[in-house]
Amino acid sequence: MAEVYNWQIGREMDYPYAEARPEKQWGAVFDINKCIACQTCTLSCKTTWTHGEGQEHMFWNNVETKPYGSHPIEWDKEILDRLGVQEWREEDGEYVYEGDTIFEANDVDWDEMAPDDDPQNRHGQDIEGYIPDSEDWAHPNLGEDEPAGETFESDTHISEDEETHPMWFFYLPRVCNHCSFAGCAGGCPVQAVYKRQEDGIVLIDEDSCEAFQECVRACPYGKSVYNPEESVSQKCVGCYPKVEEGLVPQCFENCLGKIRQHGWINPPDEADSSNPIDYLVHDAEVALPLYPQLGLEPNVYYIPPINVPDDYLIQMFGPRVADAKETYQAARRGDEEYRKLRGLLHLMGSTEWRVEEFDVTDEEAIGYDEDGETVARVPMEEPQYERERFDEDNNAYRLDIT
Repeated sequence: MAEVYNWQIGREMDYPYAEARPEKQWGAVFDINKCIACQTCTLSCKTTWTHGEGQEHMFWNNVETKPYGSHPIEWDKEILDRLGVQEWREEDGEYVYEGDTIFEANDVDWDEMAPDDDPQNRHGQDIEGYIPDSEDWAHPNLGEDEPAGETFESDTHISEDEETHPMWFFYLPRVCNHCSFAGCAGGCPVQAVYKRQEDGIVLIDEDSCEAFQECVRACPYGKSVYNPEESVSQKCVGCYPKVEEGLVPQCFENCLGKIRQHGWINPPDEADSSNPIDYLVHDAEVALPLYPQLGLEPNVYYIPPINVPDDYLIQMFGPRVADAKETYQAARRGDEEYRKLRGLLHLMGSTEWRVEEFDVTDEEAIGYDEDGETVARVPMEEPQYERERFDEDNNAYRLDIT
C-alpha cells in the first residue's frame, strides 16, 4: 500500500499518492475565543471570489455555530458517522490515532488503484465521503447561536473560576485547510486538483476539470463545491495573489476580532520557534488541527474555546485539548512563563502583511516580514487613561471613565 507519515495522528497511513511536501506550507491559526461571528470574513471572501453565477451557494469562508450549525448541513456528523469509533492511545507522551482515516475506512489497496489515463476508472472512488445535496448548501446560518447544555435559571451564576459554562456554544470560522494529504486531490480522477510546490496551496485547474465531483465527495470538510453554471468544481484559493506579495488573505485582513494569524507551518522536526505558526502549534501546543482523525493533516489550526466541555472538543480537535486550554488560560492570566505566547496573541491580526518572525520584549511584541522588516508593533499592556466622572467643560457625567 502507498503510505505517508501523518504527524497529526502519530503514524503512517494509507494515501493515494506518495508523500511530497511542498517547499513551504501555507498555514493559519484561528483563536476561537475571540470570534464574534460578525461574518466580516465571510463577506470579504464572498465579494472577492464567489459573486458570480453558479456561486450563490458558495462560501469559501464561513462561520458556523457549534454544536448545531454547519455548512453544508451536518458535514461533520456525516463523516464522523461514516468513520465509526475513533480512538487515540497515548504512547511515550505522544498520541496515536487507532481508528481509520477516510483513506483507510474502505480497505483500499492504493497501489492497485494508481491513476491512469482513463478517468472512468475513478481511482479515488473508495475514499470515504459523500456529495451533499443541493438543500445542504442552502442554509449557511443554520443553527446560529443555538446553545447546548443546561438551562439557565434566574439565579444562575457563572463563577470566574469555572473553566466551562453550563450552557455553551462557540463560533467556528472555516476556510479550506490546504491539507498536506488533501482528499480533493486524492479523489480527482483527472488530477485537476493539485498542490502548489512553492506554498502548499491546493488549487483546481478548471480547464482540466471534467465535473466528476469526486473532489466534492472526497473533501470531508465540505470545502470543494460544484458550480452548476460553469460545470466545474471550485474552492478557496488561499488568496494566492496576495500571499505571493507577502500579504495575508482577505478573510484574515478583514477580521474585526483579530483572531487570525497567517504564515508557514513546518512539520514538528523542522519547527522554527521564531515562526508564529510553528510557535503556536509546536512550541506552545496551544493550536490544534480540525478533526485530525480524518487523516488529511489540515493546515488550519484552532485555539480551542475555554468555555466548552472537553469531551466535545476532543472529538473535534484531538486529545491535547485540555493542555491547550490550560496553556491559553495561563497566558491570559499573565503568567510570566507564557509571556511570549501572550505577546504573540496580541500580535495576531495587527497587520495586513504576513508576519514570518516575531519577538517579544518587555514593552511590546514585534512582527517581521520575510525580509526582516518590522511590519507590526503592539504593546504588551494597553495604556489606560482615567478621567473625572463629571466633565465640567461640557457639564456632563461620564459613565465610562477609563
